[in-house]
Amino acid sequence: MLRSCLIVALLASTAFGQQDRVRDLAAKFDGKVAVYAKNLKTGTIYTLAGDARVNTASTIKLPILIGVYTAVAEGRAKWTDTSELGKDNKVGGSGVLNEMSDGTKLPLRDLVRYMMLLSDNSATNMVLDHVPGNDVNKTLEKLGVKDTRSLRKILRGNTPEGVSDAGRDPANKGFGIGVATPHEMVTLLERLYKGELVSKEASAEILDIMKKQQWREGLARRFDVDVADKPGALDHLRSDVGIVYSKQGPIAIAITCYDIPKIDWSADNSGYLFIADAARFLVEDLTH
Repeated sequence: MLRSCLIVALLASTAFGQQDRVRDLAAKFDGKVAVYAKNLKTGTIYTLAGDARVNTASTIKLPILIGVYTAVAEGRAKWTDTSELGKDNKVGGSGVLNEMSDGTKLPLRDLVRYMMLLSDNSATNMVLDHVPGNDVNKTLEKLGVKDTRSLRKILRGNTPEGVSDAGRDPANKGFGIGVATPHEMVTLLERLYKGELVSKEASAEILDIMKKQQWREGLARRFDVDVADKPGALDHLRSDVGIVYSKQGPIAIAITCYDIPKIDWSADNSGYLFIADAARFLVEDLTH
């Protein structure tokens, strides 16, 4: 893997001239990184281990959302379908539904917004009750996305109904709730931007939801323009995937920082800072 990283770094350095600021930043980072970015106007790309399979953390919620919109469009689910909150579907971590009253009924339309806007884990699991991981993965397969997969529910992955077929595959052991490559995440973002996923209206609605999500420590940190993104976080990982709508053109970016030695749940986690600084460099370099 080290050899392949060096090769893509050399290719990126050639494309960017003698200085590759993202590679230099990665060399100083205490952990590993995987980066892929694309100028959606010019087609110029940047990759640094961009085809590495990485743990998605909550960034898998974007492919799940695409799977839900597809299921609704095909009549396999309805936005008015409801879930009832209770002890069996409340889980910890990010979000607010864990604190709401048992018996509260929520439509699928609201659940996907809790999932994306607040990265609510309970909402995500309830969304997967309506559109299971296997269905999400079939949608991804039809889209030609071969490595990105929803693997299991959050904190419910040991139950039979909580694991997708991909989650049972030994090749995906250790990837948590999802696996992806930065390259494939950018491909999904580009197709959303072009209005090619589900429908032009659905693609635009998905991006609009992403623009409103509340966790802004990563890609959006250094910008005063719209950023449509979905971040993810684990003890030793930070990731973010999204589109920065720079004045010079839209830049789709997917970055995962992993094997971070220090556990730090502050806004200044080293992974967040890397993502923020790398995103600024990528936007500047890909628009010049």
